Amino acid sequence: MARPMDVYEELVAVRRNGEKAALCTIVEVQGSIPSFQSAKMLIKQDGSMVGTIGGGCTEAEVWNAAREVIETEHPRMLSFNLGQEAAYDNGLICGGQLNVYVEPVLPIPTAYIFGGGHISKSLSKVATLAGFRTVVIDDREQYANAERFPEAVEVFADDYEKVFPQLPVNDAAYVIIVTRGHRDDMRVLRWAAETSARYIAMIGSKRKTIEVCKQLLADGVGLESLERVHAPMGFDIGAVTPEEIAVAVVAEMIQRRRNPQADWSPLSKSIFAEGTPKALQIRAAERSPEPSEAPAPVQAPSNS
Repeated sequence: MARPMDVYEELVAVRRNGEKAALCTIVEVQGSIPSFQSAKMLIKQDGSMVGTIGGGCTEAEVWNAAREVIETEHPRMLSFNLGQEAAYDNGLICGGQLNVYVEPVLPIPTAYIFGGGHISKSLSKVATLAGFRTVVIDDREQYANAERFPEAVEVFADDYEKVFPQLPVNDAAYVIIVTRGHRDDMRVLRWAAETSARYIAMIGSKRKTIEVCKQLLADGVGLESLERVHAPMGFDIGAVTPEEIAVAVVAEMIQRRRNPQADWSPLSKSIFAEGTPKALQIRAAERSPEPSEAPAPVQAPSNS
């Protein structure tokens, strides 16, 4: 059996690397079992295991449940009665009962905020209070600095295209686009739409969002990549000030964090919340390649 500390060390490494896993713990025992209460096993996203809760068919069933927990990000409690079956692989009848708690291990969510203006200042503070790591990116050093964003874990003052490769964007990433102009918003959205970020949001009106998406479609960005964008961003709560807008956006981020598989919220303002706008469907159809003509049938060689 691996040292219990091995599980803890691997758990820390998993979160640091931005990966997902499931921690399985024997939380209650009655009678004799081939392990002990508090025994732990960590199931990683690739299916590998660290630690053990005893082995055998019970552990295999826990492994299957762990895969589901990793996918749904919701915990499960499993109960086993060993009285009627051989205990694990050694053929012994233990006769005990045990409960195993399987909980998701998730990476710390990171909010990548593009733009260092007034809304970004409030966003960084509110997101940090809500448990997100914040990273701020702006191509102007006077707006992107540690003094302006003391709570941010990292601040980049450089051209956006130079910063993109330095950002480890994964399923725990939240990209918020609030740059100083439409052109810069488009540059960032073009990159963000093709990433695996859990949440992508852009400031602006519905009209602006549709025009930006039209241009990106013309540039070759797939419609399915744009259909997950929260733009206009934030929940519809009547927010006006930078602080209120930050609350509306972070609330939307929390909803996506806690319910990653949920449909669009009724409070969402995104142009995609009620389906893809017809204008974008038309633009996507215009750039789709025409079906090629069927090739002429091959003639059989003549015997003459």
